[in-house]
Amino acid sequence: MATINSTPRQDGFRMPGEYEKHKGTWMLWPIRTDTWRAGAKPAQKAYVEVASAIAQFEPVTMCVNAEQYENARRLLPDNIRVVEISSNDAWMRDIGPTFVKNNLGEVRGIDWGFNAWGGLDKGLYFPWHLDSAVKQKVLEIEQLHRYDATHFITEGGAIAVDGEGTVITTEQCVLNPNRNNRSKEETEKILMDYINVDKVIWLKEGLVGDETDGHVDEVLFFVRPGEIAIGWTDDPKHPQYEVLHKTYDHLLKETDAKGRKFVIHKVQLPKQIKLTEEESAEIDQIDSAYDRTPDETFLATYINCYICNGGVVIPAFHDPQDDIAMEQFKKMFPDRKVVSVYTREVSVGGGNIHCITQQQPI
Repeated sequence: MATINSTPRQDGFRMPGEYEKHKGTWMLWPIRTDTWRAGAKPAQKAYVEVASAIAQFEPVTMCVNAEQYENARRLLPDNIRVVEISSNDAWMRDIGPTFVKNNLGEVRGIDWGFNAWGGLDKGLYFPWHLDSAVKQKVLEIEQLHRYDATHFITEGGAIAVDGEGTVITTEQCVLNPNRNNRSKEETEKILMDYINVDKVIWLKEGLVGDETDGHVDEVLFFVRPGEIAIGWTDDPKHPQYEVLHKTYDHLLKETDAKGRKFVIHKVQLPKQIKLTEEESAEIDQIDSAYDRTPDETFLATYINCYICNGGVVIPAFHDPQDDIAMEQFKKMFPDRKVVSVYTREVSVGGGNIHCITQQQPI
């Protein structure tokens, strides 16, 4: 399919909200033994469970490196499509394309630049050349036209949109010199041109200790237009207390692109996660990889969830807060079925359900 020599905004295409109708969900199979412990087998089990939960609601495609094709095909349910696409790691939200659509229902994809969350300046691994080709491969499979935005490095987890002209992002990530050397004004123009928004709401930073340099999808998500869910803690000693309270105060003063004040739901965080000595020893020690030791704290939040057709898939951590979050999500989404999946293994890899999925709109 063709690469379009314009921008989505020029052509009347926009990035839809996640709660809009999907054709399906894309995922990538985890294999990196310097990211995932025990040969990535516990992570693969978690990915199977997430994919199976989503497949209750919409079609799922799992992209797999050649050497893992047979294993993935046997582990995944028959109703999940498995295709051979090479990648360096398994974060489809960031590695896969951002889909845009117009009012006629035509869908295209954005091929952003990618450098493994920082390149040689605090990036998470090297090389990432296979990841860089994933977006175009997905678009070729789906026979969708492509917008070439490889001049601008960003990730899907760095942007949250309402589908009605508003994007929320963080300065810590999108303005980070390890992504792009551009001013805030230049960056806003690119975001407006490619995801077709009218207002960019800038948060200063993401969660403390986020190895992706502060992705917004660990902080908040749009429940629906004008309505946001945000991670929360009432404990002033909690490492995330300050950033979450600053974010909340900032959003209270903001309006969206249509001038609406935000309704904000606070979702309490579970206990944060650490690897045991034994688990850390199961991870390959590579100089270019992120250091996954028992000294590191890994993020645990219910915010990093996924909204799909008629459902919401949320993380669980075997924490007393799991049941409370489940009831809260049921109230936020009375018209959807809420399903939880135990995803501690995804957290210790650096993300959660939202990070490993990418929706294709219909």
